[in-house]
Amino acid sequence: MQNNRNWAGNYNYAASEYYAPDRVEQAQELVAGNSRIKALGSRHSFNGIADTTGALLSLEKLNRVIGLDRTNGRVKVEGGIRYGELCRYLDAHGYALPNLASLPHISVAGACATATHGSGDRLGNLATAVHAMDIIDASGDIVSLSRDDGDGDIAGAIVGLGGIGIVASLTLNVVPAFRMSQAVYEQLPLARLAERFDEIFSAGYSVSLFTDWRQAGFNQVWLKRAAADDVPGEPEASFYGAELATAPRHPVPGFAADSCSEQLGIAGPWYERLPHFRMDFTPSAGEELQSEYFVPRRHGYEALLALDGIRDRIAPLLYISEVRTIAADDLWMSPCFEQDSVAVHFTWRPEWEAVRQVLPMIEAALEPFGARPHWAKLFAMPPGRLRSSYRKLPDFRRLLARFDPAGKFRNDFLNAFLDSAN
Repeated sequence: MQNNRNWAGNYNYAASEYYAPDRVEQAQELVAGNSRIKALGSRHSFNGIADTTGALLSLEKLNRVIGLDRTNGRVKVEGGIRYGELCRYLDAHGYALPNLASLPHISVAGACATATHGSGDRLGNLATAVHAMDIIDASGDIVSLSRDDGDGDIAGAIVGLGGIGIVASLTLNVVPAFRMSQAVYEQLPLARLAERFDEIFSAGYSVSLFTDWRQAGFNQVWLKRAAADDVPGEPEASFYGAELATAPRHPVPGFAADSCSEQLGIAGPWYERLPHFRMDFTPSAGEELQSEYFVPRRHGYEALLALDGIRDRIAPLLYISEVRTIAADDLWMSPCFEQDSVAVHFTWRPEWEAVRQVLPMIEAALEPFGARPHWAKLFAMPPGRLRSSYRKLPDFRRLLARFDPAGKFRNDFLNAFLDSAN
């Protein structure tokens, strides 16, 4: 297989074949004709969740907008479209997605299948926008699922971890297009969250806190607010003790801000403010490793204190860490299933052996709070402990067996999680 690495370069795919069909019918034929096959999106997974020893089917050419339903406020897209591409289309037609991740470069199907998210007290992860989906099952047939069906299966299939089938299309709920502004504040003490946690995270449409864990506090606060066209929206000079940055900032100390979305309170389209990074620049730090853990929101501050207790082990390996809030959802395999959550993200330097040693320390510190890892990032949590976090796992197993009875879409990653012997 050509170019067998993921985006960050830390993972080499084991697939023996690689396909990039440009029509859904071709994808159906490939699925029917292969005994082992997996979908590949934008390669932004940091572990083996998208790998296989069989064939990889790239969705990169299945990236079209199929149709816009103005009556019901929905857009139907092929699974391989990237958020940056979709957002430009939606905005040009007067619509928006409720939320976006920090990177606009990722594919819609891949982000939804792994419960990737942005930030916002009232905003669910990106998969919560899905109303319906068309899946290529193990026989190569198209199976359609919808929120209108009434049987609830779509709640198990949306965050399908690549095990349900190949996502041919998704129908997403959209909202009217809106404008936003973004301001960055510097040096917020961790202790400020003890009494002001809810106020800080509810201060904007989307709020992110960044820390390098070299101090008991946050280097930056990124505050994104909806902007009315007739209101200048000048940002306040301070934010709970943090001071307004007077020039654009990159989340990683020492990095130029050219790749970052517009700041300084300047209003602009939603899709140019919700992501931290611009579509036309290399995202984030480039070569890096990533991990992320979710805890119930009610334990957010305690979890941050626990991590502060081991920051001397975290900081030397870190580019930056980001703290965000996500609303609860009903998606069976989502880390935010039935719980408002706080997510702590780690962007690591590309030093895997050292990072491998610190991940169990982080997981031990967060264990009292029932932490769940991001499915597509690096973690060390034993499968048995992970299984215990998902009460709908038996239903998910049954759904997998229905769509893929022979395990065509299974791989080592899924087998380790699903097999109770591990």
